[in-house]
Amino acid sequence: MKFLIVYFSLLFFICGFVAVHGKILRQRFVLQDAPYTRLCGSKSILTVNGKFPGPTIYARVGDTVIVDVINRASENITIHWHGVKQPRNPWSDGPAYITQCPIRPGTNFSQRIVLSDEIGTLWWHAHIEWFRATVYGALVVLPNLGDQYPFPKPAAEIPIILGEWWNSDIREVLREGLQSGSDFNASNAFLINGQPGDLYPCSNSDTFKVKVDSGKTYLLRMINNVMNNIMFFKIANHNLTVVGSDAAYTKPFTAEYVAISPGQTIDVLFVANQQPSHYYMASRPHNVAGNFANTTTTAILEYTGNYTAPSSPLLPTLPDFADEVPLQFHSTAAKLSDRGSPH
Repeated sequence: MKFLIVYFSLLFFICGFVAVHGKILRQRFVLQDAPYTRLCGSKSILTVNGKFPGPTIYARVGDTVIVDVINRASENITIHWHGVKQPRNPWSDGPAYITQCPIRPGTNFSQRIVLSDEIGTLWWHAHIEWFRATVYGALVVLPNLGDQYPFPKPAAEIPIILGEWWNSDIREVLREGLQSGSDFNASNAFLINGQPGDLYPCSNSDTFKVKVDSGKTYLLRMINNVMNNIMFFKIANHNLTVVGSDAAYTKPFTAEYVAISPGQTIDVLFVANQQPSHYYMASRPHNVAGNFANTTTTAILEYTGNYTAPSSPLLPTLPDFADEVPLQFHSTAAKLSDRGSPH
């Protein structure tokens, strides 16, 4: 009897602790087609709230996020919370016809994101057909109030989402690939935060830019939404210090570049310690076989202050597309992390 009293007292204490420290947050996701222009042409793509990439969700460790998904598209849809463990909550996890029925056109469904010990960068994306190509966004899990990062506090945190753009309708890309039984058509561009960068045609004015102050430290929350390629990423003349991966802290290690796999997230710090100027942030694929686009997407790192900007930012030298250095990078990262990769 005493054992039962102690057991239930402890259970009620734990439940009360979670209730105090975990908040319930709410988001509204409207799935709808919207017109977008890239690479000199326009087309309609499936979006969340008309945004591409979609909105970033911010929460804290132990929070629960309820996302009201309203499907105004003409296709079935589901949203997957990539890397969230979802304890005892598989029906909100998102994989269509596996743990969850799709959300039909003209209907709504409230998906529940139950956060437990995840911390750092995760992401969300469509989990049916190939709609992940345009339906995706960041999910940032911050420390509890009063807790500190186990690394220098950054002056700013910037989500960096790598993606792809097809000039063709993504539905046709999927259909043609399934009918042929061969590789899917390669994308026409890689993207950083939805923009190809000014090395591609008709893209100069919309290149994604990050402004930094000399001497300050910044945190990039990196996500690879590219369908099938490991991606190299590098900032000209700036080292990157990896401090987290897949919603867990890692022991810090510094590298000239990162190699990030499809679906993976990596948190990296960099210090704005170079001569004030403009520097390219660049990304290109790693691929040793198959059909892929051997092109480079860019964003621009711009220092604040008074100086004469260069006519063109400095471009970093990235590893060759067939280089095996991703194996070395991933081996180092795995040794410094306590967790396996999320799904």
